[in-house]
Amino acid sequence: MAGSVNKAIILGNLGSDPEEIANGKGCRFSVATNERWTDKRGQTQERTEWHRVTAWGKTAENCVKYLAKGRSVYVEGSIQTNEWEDDDGKIRYSTEIKAFSVTFLSGGTDGGGDRGGRKKKRRSGGGRKKRRNGNGGGGWPTGGGNDQSFYDDDIPF
Repeated sequence: MAGSVNKAIILGNLGSDPEEIANGKGCRFSVATNERWTDKRGQTQERTEWHRVTAWGKTAENCVKYLAKGRSVYVEGSIQTNEWEDDDGKIRYSTEIKAFSVTFLSGGTDGGGDRGGRKKKRRSGGGRKKRRNGNGGGGWPTGGGNDQSFYDDDIPF
């Protein structure tokens, strides 16, 4: 084999708030993914798999700043296994995903205050600024003359 690939992709929910590590240069968090199927007897079965994730640099800063328990994330990274010795002298192993990309997908379920998403900016002059997306609007032309209006606050970035 001429080359190899070590890539992990997961989409799930945070099990806890991200924890800073290495004097704030990185962070660690867990992500739960769920699998659901119907067994031979017709009963629904479900399994939750927990993944340890570490992130570094700017990615880690953003995770600590914006993520909170319950938040949905899409993570891309590589799988890394670490070896360590426990208090009894036994060699232990832990496997984690070293993230190079973390995409924030939704707000948390615990109402995490400042964390778990950016605060909406309020504009003076009342109300939200409306943009049009269609013919005659200031947005991107879509053709067909459909009024596809939206508010700036509806844009996820």
